[in-house]
Amino acid sequence: MHSQPPKVIAEVGCNHKGDMEIAHELILTAAIFCKTDVVKFQKRCNKELLTPEQYTAPHPNPMHAYGETYGAHREFLELDLDQHRQLKSWCEEYGIIYSTSVWDTTSAKEITQINPSLIKIPSACNLHWDMLNYLCENYSGEIHLSFGMTTQEEEKQVIEFFTQRQRNQDLVIYSCTSGYPVAFEDICLFEITRLREQFSEQVKAIGFSGHHLGIAADTAAMTLGAEWVERHFTLDRTWKGTDHSASLEPDGMRKLARDLRHVHRALNHKATELLPVEQIQRDKLKFKKH
Repeated sequence: MHSQPPKVIAEVGCNHKGDMEIAHELILTAAIFCKTDVVKFQKRCNKELLTPEQYTAPHPNPMHAYGETYGAHREFLELDLDQHRQLKSWCEEYGIIYSTSVWDTTSAKEITQINPSLIKIPSACNLHWDMLNYLCENYSGEIHLSFGMTTQEEEKQVIEFFTQRQRNQDLVIYSCTSGYPVAFEDICLFEITRLREQFSEQVKAIGFSGHHLGIAADTAAMTLGAEWVERHFTLDRTWKGTDHSASLEPDGMRKLARDLRHVHRALNHKATELLPVEQIQRDKLKFKKH
């Protein structure tokens, strides 16, 4: 096992509902109450990401819409670069690492300006070669990338892309099933083993990004070698928005971080055949033939 417990990422994404006060509370809660290592947001340039038809179409699930059109909905949830600077400042104040996912080249260029220690590439964008190339050339921190909805041939293409640019040792790849929420049989934890066997010599680390219910599978992911564990995070799973129902509330996130660290400590061999704690019990309880 790895000598360090896995790093835990509380993924806010757009669960702040476009409200900086809620974003601040999510940072504070992740840092102080949940004790996660990272809190992660997202950055999108919606005019770049969406076609005009997508932008002006109604939200496909109107009960979760924050605008009359899908474009208006996405803009309502978007935070600008100065707001991200403020998020990063709050993270530094509370001793937690700030990060964000970037969905397009414009967003990658913006977030690179504030130089977080890690930037995330969501599964949807892991073949966005222009954006990946920009980050390889202009951003010196860790690049974390999820492999949800990605073929094994595409995985190899991504690894080769980073290797050619001599950035593969800054790359952390995540086993992920893209769904909200994901059924347990679709989590496919042995994909972590496969990624380790195929790529562990080429990349910096292997992680696990989960969209399932509960926190049992994450501990298993760690035992299979995941060095990063990422889960969606919200203050209230009943809030309006499609990600909240597949997110952990504060107490769930707190228990996740706690359990991963406890189980990590338990994953070892006995240092001696009889541990000191056992010797006390042996002297008192062990049957001795007279």
